[in-house]
Amino acid sequence: MFVVERVARGHRYLYLVESVREGKTVRQRTIKALGRKDALAASGELDRLAASIARHAERSVILSDIDAGRIAARRIGGPLLFGRLWERLGIGTVLEEVLERRQFGFAVERCVFTASLHRLFVSGSDRACIDWMQSYAIDDVEDLALHHFYRAMAWLGEEIEEKAPGALVPRCVKDVIEEKLFDRRRDLFTDLSLVFMDTTSLSFYGAGGESLGRRGHSKDMRPDLAQMILALVVDAQGRPICTEMVPGNTADVTVLLPVVERLRTRFGITRACVVADRGMISAATIAALEDLGMEYILGARERTSSVVRDVVLEDSAPMVPLVLERQAGDTQLWVKEVQVGTGKGAQRYIVTRNEAEAAKDKADRQAIIEGLQAQLKKGDKALVGNSAYRRYLRKTQAGSTFEIDPGKLAEEARFDGITVLRTNAKVTPLQAVIRYRDLLQVEALFRAAKASFDTRPIFHQSDAAIRGHVFCSFLALTLAKELTRLCEDKGLKPEWQPLLNDLDRLQQATIEKDGKVITTRTHVTGQVGNVFKATGVALPHNLDEHAAA
Repeated sequence: MFVVERVARGHRYLYLVESVREGKTVRQRTIKALGRKDALAASGELDRLAASIARHAERSVILSDIDAGRIAARRIGGPLLFGRLWERLGIGTVLEEVLERRQFGFAVERCVFTASLHRLFVSGSDRACIDWMQSYAIDDVEDLALHHFYRAMAWLGEEIEEKAPGALVPRCVKDVIEEKLFDRRRDLFTDLSLVFMDTTSLSFYGAGGESLGRRGHSKDMRPDLAQMILALVVDAQGRPICTEMVPGNTADVTVLLPVVERLRTRFGITRACVVADRGMISAATIAALEDLGMEYILGARERTSSVVRDVVLEDSAPMVPLVLERQAGDTQLWVKEVQVGTGKGAQRYIVTRNEAEAAKDKADRQAIIEGLQAQLKKGDKALVGNSAYRRYLRKTQAGSTFEIDPGKLAEEARFDGITVLRTNAKVTPLQAVIRYRDLLQVEALFRAAKASFDTRPIFHQSDAAIRGHVFCSFLALTLAKELTRLCEDKGLKPEWQPLLNDLDRLQQATIEKDGKVITTRTHVTGQVGNVFKATGVALPHNLDEHAAA
């Protein structure tokens, strides 16, 4: 049965009819004349009839609502889990404090949260974020548009003070937020005796702002693009403390001191031991750290430093065996301490040899040599442009061809598995080695920022918006680290990408019927249940029903 509309004497009438077959012909048979369409609509009888029929055709009504877009499932796992962590860490509260005297006319805090959540799940540009958030049940984002995200990013990177003497960049809004977040979790038991720092490069599609976008040594392997240098500082527990964003042609060695000065003046970290890799080391940097009374553990340049190459590595003192316990198995190390000079000018070095890494270095070099020998048989001219090959070549006595240099091979073998540290910290050699190896967690965070929380691509054209865009990745790292900490406290080690997939499978649909609002969600799958339990976040009921507003 169905309703048809017919015109008679200039009026439209509705009829309830059914199709019947008479022989080979199908015709409509009128069951009931419902009346004039305009009269039925004006009296409300048509709506009452439809509502009455709908009570006995729930499946059809729901399917019709789905087709019309009135019912849609939205993903709730990510917004619920990370939204609770966002509240507990006080990120939203801090943003509102900094925003107190600003009148943007839209929910800036919601923009920043949504952009940070986007970094955690799929990342991409702010334009992509606008489309992405439509599938997620994020509170109070219905009125947000693309230009709101652009304004929010520009506010995060907005300069609030002139560049101070010795600083690399001006002070920005995001710096205030970092400091307030640090103060919220700081107490008498906060361990500030150790901070780790590392740098990486982030490339741009475009000019990259007024000053940040510059050509320099690209760790992205994209020398064709402008870039910026990002420095990240984390504490002993691996929690991000702050970031520094400087022009892409800034050398790593010039970044360390301004960051240390900020740690002293803005965070009150005056007695920490700074751990950084060999790219940060220079005589001027070390002298400045010692003048500030800061302890340091820095990687030394084994091949290019004459002191390390000719004095430290030539020291005849025996090395002491040590074993580091690791989840993947014990690591065998040989360690010794070498002091160069006497008195106040003495330099303390820690030399370590990792047997597993030494074997790997030897195998890698042997593979290069085998490839080099095969190429030499074909001709040597093309080899000179290959840096991996060139380091092992020398000219023959005739001077017209090249051959493998045994002396260079022997020299390179000296560095197999070797790491040299320069330190003034009052720690044992083993403690220095362990602290420096913990620097790997910063490198892991950078890999997360470039992969799981892919900060790129960056399309913004102003320094302020670029800083804001990257700062959202910093907030995403903060949320991820807090989640990891809570899970580890409960003995859980969830895999990141499978967890995100499980969170996306947690969806919720809302249906309005007979004056009631019915909310239902999908079943929990994978790691979601254990993670929500470990973090103390309650899952919504499978089915919830309440009166419509």
